[in-house]
Amino acid sequence: MARQAGIIKLKGKVGDMSFYKTKDGYLAREKGGVDKERIQNDPAFQRTRENGAEFGRAGAAGRTLRTAFRPLLLRTSDGRVTSRLTKEMVKVIKADGTNARGERNVLDGELEMLQGFEFNISGRLGATVYAPFDVSIDRASGEAVVNVPGLVPQNTIAAPQGATHMKLVSAGAEINFEEDTFNLVTAESGEIEIGPQTEAAVNLTNALPAGSASPLFLVFGIEFYQEVNGNFYPLKNGAYNALSLVAVDGGA
Repeated sequence: MARQAGIIKLKGKVGDMSFYKTKDGYLAREKGGVDKERIQNDPAFQRTRENGAEFGRAGAAGRTLRTAFRPLLLRTSDGRVTSRLTKEMVKVIKADGTNARGERNVLDGELEMLQGFEFNISGRLGATVYAPFDVSIDRASGEAVVNVPGLVPQNTIAAPQGATHMKLVSAGAEINFEEDTFNLVTAESGEIEIGPQTEAAVNLTNALPAGSASPLFLVFGIEFYQEVNGNFYPLKNGAYNALSLVAVDGGA
């Protein structure tokens, strides 16, 4: 892969060269590689086929998880969340110590490795919310909970310029990766002024199906707003919002 230089930036194909634009600038690459049929059938590419199968499972699992939390991601995510999550799902699959290479999957892997994943790399939860909080997932009752003790927003929240209010948000998801289905429950606080006042504790409880055998996920985040004449407007379409996977229970 080469980076284009100069005043004129090309897009399209010229001979065996392809020119295209990405978030990293204008790039160029030469046509080449092994044909598809050979990769699918040649014994020499067995490892390639195995890696491809597992990468495909990682991508599908990441898509299912993103779809489950889509209502929150519409307000909180960065442009590379898809590739970043797929990369982490590959790690989950590689932790599968049961199945043979090429057959490994997320359910037999270590889904708990996803804990701490940030959906907005530009607005990390740990660099935005300095107030302590507790999280828990009770598989028997189905409750996925975030508890935030009383806080002084001005001292414990790193709010972007222009924000006057915030909301604390959470969601619990029960995900069946094999069937590509999920249950999602959300909870949020009311609008909280970003000022020197002491706020009461916030409890965000998400009631998922009790006794589920599927993996359970809990996310927690913050959304920023600007109040104008009694109306609350999202700040910069969520560019500063934070959302993180704070608890994961992969199940049996």
